Amino acid sequence: MSGLTALWRIALVGRPVLGRMLAAVAVGVGAVGAAIGLTATSAWLISRAAEHPPVLYLMVAVTGVRFFGVSRGVLRYVERLAGHDAAFRVLARLRSRAYARMERLAPAGLAEFRSGDLLARLVEDVDGLADLWLRVLLPYMVAGVAASVAVAAIWLAVPAAAIALGATVLFVAFVIPVFTINVAHRAERRISGARGELASATLEVLAGAPELLVAGATEARLADLAAIDRRLAAAEAQTAAGSGLGALLSGLASGVAIWFGLVAGIAALRAGSTAGVILAVVALTPIAVHEAVGGLVPASQHLPGLAAMAERLLDVISRPDPVTEPAVPEQLPQGPYGLRCRGLRARYSATEPDALRLPDIDVAPGDRVLVTGPSGSGKSTFAAVLVRFLEPSSGTVELVGSDGAADIRRLSGDDVRRVICLCAQDPHVFDSSVVENVRLARPGATDEEVSSALSAAQLTSWIESLPEGLATPVGEHGARLSGGQRQRLSLARALLADAPVVVFDEPTEHLDEATATALIADLLAATAGRTIVMITHRPELIDSATWTSRVDLGPL
Repeated sequence: MSGLTALWRIALVGRPVLGRMLAAVAVGVGAVGAAIGLTATSAWLISRAAEHPPVLYLMVAVTGVRFFGVSRGVLRYVERLAGHDAAFRVLARLRSRAYARMERLAPAGLAEFRSGDLLARLVEDVDGLADLWLRVLLPYMVAGVAASVAVAAIWLAVPAAAIALGATVLFVAFVIPVFTINVAHRAERRISGARGELASATLEVLAGAPELLVAGATEARLADLAAIDRRLAAAEAQTAAGSGLGALLSGLASGVAIWFGLVAGIAALRAGSTAGVILAVVALTPIAVHEAVGGLVPASQHLPGLAAMAERLLDVISRPDPVTEPAVPEQLPQGPYGLRCRGLRARYSATEPDALRLPDIDVAPGDRVLVTGPSGSGKSTFAAVLVRFLEPSSGTVELVGSDGAADIRRLSGDDVRRVICLCAQDPHVFDSSVVENVRLARPGATDEEVSSALSAAQLTSWIESLPEGLATPVGEHGARLSGGQRQRLSLARALLADAPVVVFDEPTEHLDEATATALIADLLAATAGRTIVMITHRPELIDSATWTSRVDLGPL
């Protein structure tokens, strides 16, 4: 996708606030017009006063200077207010759309992105795109209208001066940006990429600081960060060079307009086609016009960076869904629920090999199925397919109820996840309290219901030992929790959700044998009567008598 196409698609997000943006343009034109009127009226007043007319002849001009001086500041403030209001409304729509799209893509559709880079795209790139409206579209529309009116007014007095002014305006608005953009566009793309790389590397260093200190690798990683920062600074310096070149050429163009205005005005004065007081107006008006148009050079220099931001954002939110939601979802069958899988295959992209090849299995309501296999055999992929995080590439998964069966691809993903709950091998724990982390499974649950779920997960004694009980913060990423407590917290979520089918994906990961064995026993006791799919590569920890059937996934 080209940068201009990406910018156009981003600009279309602002269609609902087009009226507000046009209002900001109108006020901006008034502010620039007031600045040009102030300069022109002041020039006429000074020139006419030199002729010593009666003072009453100057009163209109004096009043005009006061009016334009006051209105310029007031209108400029209103323009900023209206422009930022429109831009922030568009930004809110863009951010909401990006969040909603990423929610549809997660987790399978975002697996190839580093978390720091995703954060940079979602925060820095989205925020930076506000400049598309504030620093590019709005200034160009305002300057275009105001400069056109000024050139038309000069044309009525001295056509040759108007031609010179119009030519220099076009040079500043369109020709100079071509040169400066060519200087800066490669640098802007490097800046956007380097910012994402720097954010990712910084997050990794902060998250892995203890390990880096133990291994004595902190200095090396900080040196890598410094190298990225130097590349970013070099790219920004190149952009600054382009800005300086643009400012120089813009200043020269303004001087050319003034000199041509003087030459043409003097020629018209000698020819008797214009009055002497008009010469000052023709000579000084280009200053105000170019003051407004000169802002277009730095405005245009934002385009390469904005294009890179738009491409990076659209690279994420334009990705195809890892799961296709049905246009008209079928109704869920009636419980109790079992599962039926036939010829199931799954892959993470069309160009990659299968990540899962599952033998045909039937899971009756209340069954407990043990799924085992070595790392890389597709166990976690199977869990992702069951909860509609990933689309099967072939075969079917059916949710079997008392009144029939339904292919999960014909059901709403939210409906499927209300029936099938996933306890992941590394559950995310938010930097909040215990109660809020568990209540995530059912936001309307009361404290008593949360306590009941925690009790079933064998966490009552731990909760009672906490200084603030359920309100105790767990720390960032659950830093205050042990591995076993984290898994039991995930179990409490599943119990609170009250899903009839529970999928446990490697619940004993990172746990010692004694803790893992005790956890498995508690999991089975807490989920009695539910349909269970237990995924693990440590089947030796589990009593085979507790399982209805077992499925072994071999290496792919």
